[in-house]
Amino acid sequence: MNEATIHVYLMPGMAANPTIFEYIELPKNQFEIHWLEWMLPLEDESLSDYALRMVNNIKHDNVVLIGVSFGGVLVQEMSKHIQVKKLIIISSVKSMHELPTHMILAKKTKAYAFVPTQLAGNIELLAKYALGGSVKKRLDLYKKYLSVNDSRYLSWAIKQIVCWNQNDILPGVVHIHGDKDLVFPIKNITNCITIKNGTHIMIINKYKWFNENLPRIILEN
Repeated sequence: MNEATIHVYLMPGMAANPTIFEYIELPKNQFEIHWLEWMLPLEDESLSDYALRMVNNIKHDNVVLIGVSFGGVLVQEMSKHIQVKKLIIISSVKSMHELPTHMILAKKTKAYAFVPTQLAGNIELLAKYALGGSVKKRLDLYKKYLSVNDSRYLSWAIKQIVCWNQNDILPGVVHIHGDKDLVFPIKNITNCITIKNGTHIMIINKYKWFNENLPRIILEN
């Protein structure tokens, strides 16, 4: 790898393992891909503190951070601690104002506190909450990708996304979003690259689009 290599760090979505990126390929003469994984949160750990711990896994300077869904929220928090070449979020939100109404309501009523106990160990409920939509025909797919089912992590993750207190959009963030996303409906999303028929799991089933377009997006000023 030469000095000009661009290091790209990929963060999966809530409860997902990094194999969701198994089909993502970038030209090896320009880029090197690194997968990030969820860690168990410390007791009462803030998202900012968690992001600071996650930054310890970044081994290069001026990297590209790409996050999916809740992972997109996390990489935005990580970018507050380190200098990045490019910040890209996929199927995610740029501020609390892009969250859907039911999540905003869950924050006000603290309903999020009652959800995780139902999710831990129940892949169908977990898949519906993390990925949205009908899951019956896709359970095998979700069993493969949704492996982080520790109840402490789930309780923490759901609270952090619902209670994310990001008021202003970070400068320079690139947002890629599907027009069929059921978790974060596009009607609430502003200023994004829109993927036609893209769902919340388009990083998996529209990987060809990402392989074709991510190099250009990363290199654009």
